Amino acid sequence: MYVGYIKNGVFHSPLSQEDEERYIKMLFSEKKEEARTKLIEHNLRLVAHICKKYENCNEQFDDLVSIGTIGLIKAVDTFSEEKGSKLATYAARCIENEILMHLRSTKKMNNDVYLFDSIGEDSDGSDITLMDVLPAPVEDLSEKLDKENNIKYLTQFLKILNPTELKIISYRYGLNGKPEMTQKEIGKMFNISRSYVSRIEKRVLTKLLFEFRKNGLA
Repeated sequence: MYVGYIKNGVFHSPLSQEDEERYIKMLFSEKKEEARTKLIEHNLRLVAHICKKYENCNEQFDDLVSIGTIGLIKAVDTFSEEKGSKLATYAARCIENEILMHLRSTKKMNNDVYLFDSIGEDSDGSDITLMDVLPAPVEDLSEKLDKENNIKYLTQFLKILNPTELKIISYRYGLNGKPEMTQKEIGKMFNISRSYVSRIEKRVLTKLLFEFRKNGLA
């Protein structure tokens, strides 16, 4: 039923904050089912929005919508004001997690390898990997690149990068004698989008962070 709304582009208008709070309170009363239905129906637009992010990931959009809707239902069923966030914020996390778990399971590959494997293309035709859509590491590895005692290790770790990654990270942080440049400047140099440069930078920093951790340096 819910999937049909999204497929047909029929969405209920977002609830006002007052109405949403009222329905959330109803989740813990005898009117739970009514509240549950309202909260799901009025947040289906969020499912469609998140699914569009993954529509080039070698998956049918209808399948993504089905998986995303499961995430939304789980969010409504497990939400409480004690979560410390708004329902939409919590639901977005649940929807995305459900989709990512689905993408991992369909690949049936080792997770460390799959993180850097292509799962589709963006609007520019550039590869998207699972690492590109996962949250960035909490640690700021870029600070490590500036520490003199890590340079000898960094030089060794850079050998794991492919030629494109090496060029972009070198220009981004002024490594290997290259001038330090912004993502926009690098994108213009290589005729690629700034967002693609950003994804490559994030992917490289994640790879390097793994190497630092593996060697007990992070």
